[in-house]
This record gives sequence, structure tokens and C-alpha cells, in this order.
Amino acid sequence: MKNKKLWFKAKQYGWGWYPSTWQGGVVILIWIGLVIFGILKMDHEWLKNVFFIFVFTGILIWICYKKGEKPRWRWGK
Repeated sequence: MKNKKLWFKAKQYGWGWYPSTWQGGVVILIWIGLVIFGILKMDHEWLKNVFFIFVFTGILIWICYKKGEKPRWRWGK
């Protein structure tokens, strides 16, 4: 198995990740920017806007899964 640099580390409690490198931080900032852009550009078609946010959140989770530690529920050390 290759020794790869992880962009996201697993949280100590619960399920999920947090950015551990600058690349992970950039991914989070891009996601925040896209969500804010989507909220500011919302029109009366709210279903389209919800879909937009779900798609980009799904992409974020996929990137975290590919570039982070294996996800699992954690109860501390």
C-alpha cells in the first residue's frame, strides 16, 4: 500500500473528517463558496437550489472519502 498524504483526518468523536492539510482546507473553502453562491442566487425554484446544495455536499463527501482516513464511528482514543 502506498504511503499517501491524507488531506482529511477522521474526527476523534463521531463520524466524519476535518481538513489536515492546506489542500483539504482549500476543498472546504471552495465548498463553502459554492454553497454561499447557491444561497445568494436562489430563486423561486427551491427544489433546484436544494438539489444544487446536495450535489456539492455529495462531491465534498466523496473527496473526503478518497483523500481521507477510512470513515467509521469513533468514541475517542
